Amino acid sequence: MTEAPKRSTIYWAYAMVLLGVCGHASSEFVAKLTGMVGPELTVWRFMIGGLGLITVSLIWPPSRNLLTPLRQDGLAIVSLSLLGMTLAQLFFHWALDYATVIQVATLVTTMPIMVVAVNRVVNKVPITAPKIVSGLGAFGGVVFLITDGYLGAVAEGTSLAGILMALACGAFGAVYIVLAKPYFGKYGAIRMTTYTFALGFFALWPIVGLAWGTWVDPLTLFDRPLDNALAVITIGVWNTTIGFVLWLGGLALVPDTGRANYMFFLKPVIAAFLAVAFLGETVTLPQAAAIVLVTGCVAVEVFWDEITGARSKAKA
Repeated sequence: MTEAPKRSTIYWAYAMVLLGVCGHASSEFVAKLTGMVGPELTVWRFMIGGLGLITVSLIWPPSRNLLTPLRQDGLAIVSLSLLGMTLAQLFFHWALDYATVIQVATLVTTMPIMVVAVNRVVNKVPITAPKIVSGLGAFGGVVFLITDGYLGAVAEGTSLAGILMALACGAFGAVYIVLAKPYFGKYGAIRMTTYTFALGFFALWPIVGLAWGTWVDPLTLFDRPLDNALAVITIGVWNTTIGFVLWLGGLALVPDTGRANYMFFLKPVIAAFLAVAFLGETVTLPQAAAIVLVTGCVAVEVFWDEITGARSKAKA
């Protein structure tokens, strides 16, 4: 019989998940501090984050063997890493060149809801009533953000372009999560995340060089202002390496992984606070409504059983 985890261990596990979410939520904020355009920053993030995750994998015994999975399922791992999460991250950073931190953070937060739709198409998993509620909330949030972006930038249309890129990020990420799930179970989350960033760098470096004319040279990191260089290091070390390890490690330890993962929906709230407090951005009414819709509907999903149970008791 498996021994139940101690309460102190559970608390630490949830704290790890929360810190990991903070790493995700501050990505947009730190990206702005780098002063780089999105495609170039994506290469830097994959280079530094990939090296960091390789180091973690080699230190952590269960993830130390990085070659065997590539020999056994190399084509699937490489394809999913490049066409899934690598493209998602490219669109994520590129979106920040056009849309605000708050808009991008809110739309990326809809990724778990997109996972439900992809899971329905790929694995024929039925969509339950709680999932429909959170899906409607996500759709409403998208409508509010697109309306805000369109009215705020009619002439140049830049905000709307960024919003569409953020949605593309969520879509590619959702496809990756669903299709890569069997390999996460087989090889572990740390190894699969390491493959994404380590392999993604070798694809992104020539693509960004050829398409944007920016050939990233690691020796030029400190050729830029010190605060910009430190922000680049931060997004690779904190937002990628440490953030992913804390998030994935915490999810592995908590007794209820699904519920713990809902902390991800704090992302737009944290990102909005950082953007307002440190970047001088303002939260518009449609943006605030989008945050409330997405987080509120997800909260209903989280506590669906309690809510429906209370209603049943009230009717009785």
